Amino acid sequence: MTVLSFSKSRRSHLVIGVLTAAALALSACGGGDSSGSSDDGDHGALTIQLSWVKNVEFAGEYFADSKGYYKEAGFSSVNLVAGPGATETLVASGKSLVGVSDPITVADAINNQQAPLKIIATTYQKNPFTILSLADKANIATPQEMIGKKIGVQAGNESLFKALLAVNNIKDSQVTIVPVQYDPSVLTNGEVDGYLGYVTDESLTLQARGFKVQNLPFADNGLTFMTDSYEVSQDSIDNNRAALKDFLYATIRGWKDMAADPDAGVALAVDNYGKALSLDAAAQKLQAAQAQKLIESDETAANGLLTISDQAVTENLATLKTAGIDITADKLFDTSIIAEVYKDHPDLLK
Repeated sequence: MTVLSFSKSRRSHLVIGVLTAAALALSACGGGDSSGSSDDGDHGALTIQLSWVKNVEFAGEYFADSKGYYKEAGFSSVNLVAGPGATETLVASGKSLVGVSDPITVADAINNQQAPLKIIATTYQKNPFTILSLADKANIATPQEMIGKKIGVQAGNESLFKALLAVNNIKDSQVTIVPVQYDPSVLTNGEVDGYLGYVTDESLTLQARGFKVQNLPFADNGLTFMTDSYEVSQDSIDNNRAALKDFLYATIRGWKDMAADPDAGVALAVDNYGKALSLDAAAQKLQAAQAQKLIESDETAANGLLTISDQAVTENLATLKTAGIDITADKLFDTSIIAEVYKDHPDLLK
């Protein structure tokens, strides 16, 4: 699972950006058949600011790094920086070529901090936010079933939750918002009826512990927005376009490998990149399977992984407006770069 946030603390990172422009501390840590890159030049070191810890969520990048795709594409070294971090600041300043974020966070930075940023591609076509409940308790299956219930919402995610209420014509006063931490035990011990979480995270965690859960996915109930999107600076678009194209080319190859061999991606997360986290392999496998449903869509089947359709742009802008962020497509997105990558490398669609 990154301001709408994602997965655990990352979720707070995402929505916090909508509410404030607070700077976060910088942290850093490092890291088949080949075909030519889109440019043969040496792009130097590649730094990618991730939105969360090094779990299976970033398996595509792990493949691209471990298989040498980034080096083949012209990067001398690869630094995958675990999040959450001050992604927008790092990318805008040039300290990271690429950051993993989301449209709400990036749009907020553009509007309120005048950050010269653009989203050029996205991993998740749909967001994994959910209102999680226990099937044998509140069993919240529709937005209207939240009325009269206690919903656990983390600090920084209030605007996101209120946007869900607003888009479903529910007044804030019709639900009780309970401040919680990033721990779903408040749901299992009965402190709340519903819990704002991730279908690829807490939902799976509780299922693995034997609980029967009900999900109310935001993406299916009025809040359609992409996540794990790749943001870059306008300066990089203007002056380092070849490096961006080569980054995307290598990353797409990595995500194609993940789709073909998810078990290998899980192993990279558990045994290599996220080894210090003592990740549970079974849980990571479940997360990878759930995430793949968010990564692949009719758009990616037709135009390739990481692409952003015109319809997706329109839907995301509408979601932003619901969340109180007004921005135009040309200020937030630049899909021309990934279009060029697929034009240069039609083999990626095979």
